[in-house]
Amino acid sequence: MRTNLVLNDQLVTEAMQLTQVKTKREVVDLALRELVASRKRPDLRDLFGSDLIAPDYDYKQARAGRSFAEQAVED
Repeated sequence: MRTNLVLNDQLVTEAMQLTQVKTKREVVDLALRELVASRKRPDLRDLFGSDLIAPDYDYKQARAGRSFAEQAVED
């Protein structure tokens, strides 16, 4: 779809530097794709109470590099 846009030049320049893209068209396309992808991701607050995490899951051990399976074998 072809369209004309008025864009903030400073913002476009910064986005192009951060993303290493070469054209304004690429940076706008990338921005739209990332916006759509982020809006499709479920909000973690909506998942609260949905029993997706085992009640005995220990996030501290997971951060220490031990998997849940390794922990279960040791216990």
